[in-house]
Amino acid sequence: MTTTEAGRIFREAWISGVRKHFPGEPKPGYVAPWEETPEWERQAAANVYGLVRALVEAGDGGASKLNREQRGRFVALCWITQIHRFVPDPKPSYVADWDDLPPWQREVDADIFDAVEREPA
Repeated sequence: MTTTEAGRIFREAWISGVRKHFPGEPKPGYVAPWEETPEWERQAAANVYGLVRALVEAGDGGASKLNREQRGRFVALCWITQIHRFVPDPKPSYVADWDDLPPWQREVDADIFDAVEREPA
C-alpha cells in the first residue's frame, strides 16, 4: 500500500467518524476531502495509519482483544506524536490527553483503529 493510500484510508475513516459522532455541524476542515487537506496532515495521517497497522500485525490477533477505549487511545497518542512532529507550537487542544478529548473525538479515534484493522495486510 502506498503512503497516499494509507493516508486516504485514515482520512476517510476520520471524516466518516466525524459525520457519525460530531454533535451538530462539523467545522469544514474536519470534513475537508483529501485533496484539500494540508500536506503535513496527509503525512501525519499516513504515519498514524502505519503505526496502527504495525500494531495490528505485530499483535498477531492480539489487537482484536483491545477494547474500544484502548483502540482509540492508541490512535490519539499516535496523532499527538505527529502533531508534535509537524506543528512547532500546537494549541493545547491539538495535544490533549485522552481524558480531555471530547467524547465525539474519542469515538472517531476508535473508529479509525477499526478501519485500519479491517484493511487487508
